Parts: sequence; structure tokens; C-alpha cells
Amino acid sequence: MASNAPIGVFDSGLGGISVVREITRQMPNERIIYFGDSANAPYGTKTPEEVRKLSFDIVERFIKIGVKAIVIACNTATSAAVNDLRATYDLPIISMEPALKVACDRGHGKPQRVIVAATPLTLREKKFTALMNRFSATNTIYRQPCPDLVEIVEHDQLEDHDLVMRTLHRYFDGYDLGSIDSVVLGCTHFVFYRDYFRELLPDSTAIIDGNEGTARHLHDLLAASDELAETDAQGGVTLKNSDPSERMAALAAKRLNA
Repeated sequence: MASNAPIGVFDSGLGGISVVREITRQMPNERIIYFGDSANAPYGTKTPEEVRKLSFDIVERFIKIGVKAIVIACNTATSAAVNDLRATYDLPIISMEPALKVACDRGHGKPQRVIVAATPLTLREKKFTALMNRFSATNTIYRQPCPDLVEIVEHDQLEDHDLVMRTLHRYFDGYDLGSIDSVVLGCTHFVFYRDYFRELLPDSTAIIDGNEGTARHLHDLLAASDELAETDAQGGVTLKNSDPSERMAALAAKRLNA
């Protein structure tokens, strides 16, 4: 039976709005409630225990309003909390991880050289290490923490071209970028930088994120349980944030409609 209950999506701040945009593109009839925890951002420099507690608090909010599924639109929260959340709650919880498999599979058997750009916590957690170990025997994989890219989005500096390019050069000038096959955007905030990465990287270097696959997986799970919204349902997005300021509300709307 179809379900018009909302889908809950959350992130440490504004980055997960990039995932919401992809979900609405693929599933326009769904109602989405987005919660950005900008008051506690960034997650990537916190301890796993801190991130786990914050994630549980947000999921409790969603449970109380009757969501039919939850998307953790945050690689850091996935690393720290997804297993415990799934063990606690009896509803679909879709998580994200850096799209390293996609990057390595592009080689069709030819070894790939891949940079994974993500938050410090994502890159040092066991979950990512296990993912990396699946592919590192036949591919060369570099971990590149980029914490300042989160801060630039949260402080509405994304349109400051000089600042963004200086920051990217600081993180990536140490690589021979001409030899890199792919850069994986392993943080949902980083998807907003796709055009900047295209400017930085050679045309031959692919830029890969997990948003499309995450939205497709959500669709498939809801379809399998017959919980997709009715085809004539009015979809839409409600934006919520732990930072209640007008500035943050305007910035969230700006990122959604960019």
C-alpha cells in the first residue's frame, strides 16, 4: 500500500541538502523533512561518541513525527552511528559512504588512482578503512581530509571563488593530479564544489559522489515494501535546522534552490 508519510533526511549541516535535491529529482511525489545540525557542525572533527549521540537525538525527532524512512546524508554520521541506529529502530535507514567502489570500477580491471576527499572522522573510522581495504590491493587510494570545505559552506562563502580555490589548492597541490583517475567527494558538503573541482582537475579526472546511488537505493527500498508515495501526491521539502537563525534558514533555502 502506498505511503504518503514523509522521509527524514539529516546531516551535520547544509551538505545533505545536495542529497535532498537528488531525491526530489528522482522521487518528486515524496515529502521530505530535512534536518541540518548546523549548531553542532562540523561533525568531522568530533569524536565518534559525540556524533553518535547527536545522530540518535535527530533520529528520535524523526520517529516522533512518523517518518517512513531515514536517510543519513552524512558520511561522518554513517561511520559513527549507522550500525547502532539500525539495531535500535525498525524502519529503513539508508546510509552513505564514499563512492570508492564506483571510482575503482571505472577502470574495468585496470588499476585506478583515486583520491577520497572527506572529513577527518570519516577517513579515520573503521568503516572507511574496511571499505578501502576492499580495493587497495589493486588500486592506489589516497585519503585527503578537507575540513575547511565544510566550514566554507556553513559560513555562506561558497561563492568566494578565490577563497575556495586557495583552499582546494592547499589540499590538492601535493598530488600529481594528471595521474589521478578519480576524486571521490566523500562528504555531502563537497558536492556543492563540483564546478570548482572541475576547474582544479584535468578533464581526464572523474569527479564522483554518492548522491545519485543513495537516492536510487532509497527508491528501491520503498518500492520493495510498497511505501512509495502515491503518483498524484504533492511532494515537497521542509527545511529544519538546529540553528534557528534567519540567516541559516535563508542559506538552507539558497542551497536547496541553487
